[in-house]
Amino acid sequence: DGKIIALHLGNGSSGCAIHKRRSQSTTMGMTALDGLVMGTRCGALDPGVVLHLIRARGMDPAEAEETLTRKSGLLGLSGVSADMRKLRESDSPDARFAVEVFCESAARHAAALACDIGGMDALVFTGGIGENNPDIRAAICDRLEFLGVRVNAEANDSAAAVVSAPDSAVAVAVIPADEERIIARHAFGLL
Repeated sequence: DGKIIALHLGNGSSGCAIHKRRSQSTTMGMTALDGLVMGTRCGALDPGVVLHLIRARGMDPAEAEETLTRKSGLLGLSGVSADMRKLRESDSPDARFAVEVFCESAARHAAALACDIGGMDALVFTGGIGENNPDIRAAICDRLEFLGVRVNAEANDSAAAVVSAPDSAVAVAVIPADEERIIARHAFGLL
């Protein structure tokens, strides 16, 4: 029933502010392009970028959409890959830059979502990156330490369900995404 910030981090990423078990705010806008940096999607950006793509680069709207949807995000920033595992293994400075931007984007949006619900009792990581990458979780949590988020490095590295430090003001959890079960449950409810 508390104030929960859920970060679904994967090729598609989003954040959600939940209060009293109800979604109150999300990082997504009209489309999934808004919000967090993703594998190939840009996330939040200055609207002037679209104008630049059309005017300076000569793109038509379809080309601009293709760029923002399939050639941006981690792939566009790194020039290496949209796959976080490959970026973490790469020696490329651009790959390291893309990882830093991803972590900064997730932390910034988590803090903004906490503003929407007046605080944060728990921070939940889910999705392929959120569930499987302790270094990314730690980097995001380090940026949120000013909000009372502290990670237990040993628990985080061992893929425990709860990875917050004992003195953390915010519980930090890792919960596997099970989107198919939720979709099936809702579909069954409609039948």
